[in-house]
Amino acid sequence: MSPDELEQELRAIGAAQYHDRHPFHKLLHGGKLNKGQVQAWALNRYCYQSAVPRKDAALLSRCHDRELRREWIHRIMDHDGFGDEEGGIERWLVLTDGLGLDRDYVISRKGALPETIFAVEAYVNFVREKTLVEAVASSLTELFAPKIHKERISGMLENYDFISDDVMQYFKRRLTQAPRDAEFALEYAKKNARTPEAQTAVLEALKFKCNVLWAQLDALHYAYVEPGNIPPGAFVPGEA
Repeated sequence: MSPDELEQELRAIGAAQYHDRHPFHKLLHGGKLNKGQVQAWALNRYCYQSAVPRKDAALLSRCHDRELRREWIHRIMDHDGFGDEEGGIERWLVLTDGLGLDRDYVISRKGALPETIFAVEAYVNFVREKTLVEAVASSLTELFAPKIHKERISGMLENYDFISDDVMQYFKRRLTQAPRDAEFALEYAKKNARTPEAQTAVLEALKFKCNVLWAQLDALHYAYVEPGNIPPGAFVPGEA
């Protein structure tokens, strides 16, 4: 494929497999969940947010390309913060604070679903073990993130009286961060995946990442939307 044809295939994967199509997100954005279900989503999603700097550090630890390191390192600071910049993880904790969850409990991940932990760690391991171009390509779900963030901001503010503008700052910041990151990763993949084998690997990397995000919502839907399926030790609304 030409680089532009590769981009078309990547965008087609997002259109078909990105987790904005998941039923749980439709419930979340449509105001169909109760506060406990929204708490469960935010608590479990924290596990993913807190893993992002670890997967980015894993990529950097084996990257000999100085220019790639110089570009990629800001992702860690975007999430962990730097100086006066609080970072995305702190902004996510502002959300869980606003939902009434104990911060130490959220950070401990003790109430997270086992499927959430498995999916998140699978992503970290994928980035640690695969080729650099596959590791970079797995981040390309960011191509599709602004759309879901806009839906989340408007839908949750409109439909939940326990959600305020203050706790939605994580998503507002990602409206500018995600496109910047995605543009670089897309150009890197198009430049460096020039053989059929490499291009197939890049496409599979994006599919894998879509599956990581989709699996987390499958777990949430099974545990918190379908009654009676919360596993032992996981967060129970009203008890944390």
